[in-house]
Amino acid sequence: MQCLGAICGAGVVRGFEGGNEYKLLGGGANTVAHGYTKGSGLGAEIIGTFVLVYTVFSATDAKRSARDSHVPLLAPLPIGFAVFLVHLATIPITGTGINPARSLGAAIIYNKDHAWDDHWVFWVGPFIGAALAALYHQVVIRAIPFKNK
Repeated sequence: MQCLGAICGAGVVRGFEGGNEYKLLGGGANTVAHGYTKGSGLGAEIIGTFVLVYTVFSATDAKRSARDSHVPLLAPLPIGFAVFLVHLATIPITGTGINPARSLGAAIIYNKDHAWDDHWVFWVGPFIGAALAALYHQVVIRAIPFKNK
């Protein structure tokens, strides 16, 4: 459903933007920027996704919620800040994918060669980053014993 929503959203953007401006901006499709290798783009996507997913896990952890009853109310703040920081760091490198559905929607609607050249980076990177964040959270963070005050 996320992929379908991204395709529809990219279609709406294409409908509202003029033809020349849309083409000039590459239709919003993610690509690895000139001057960066596919490896550095992949690394940026892995690290960016790791930071975001780890922040989500940490901010919504049930163990932490039991200890700090105010945490569920404040969880959007660190998550939003993580999204902001990841965008600041990765926009110059990859345009910030960190969600394969968003990258897919723009690539399908724009559908030019360069939109597909590096597309694998925007699937592999987020999957690896999310898996590493989940593994780190379960194996390292959740393994720390819970202490009552």
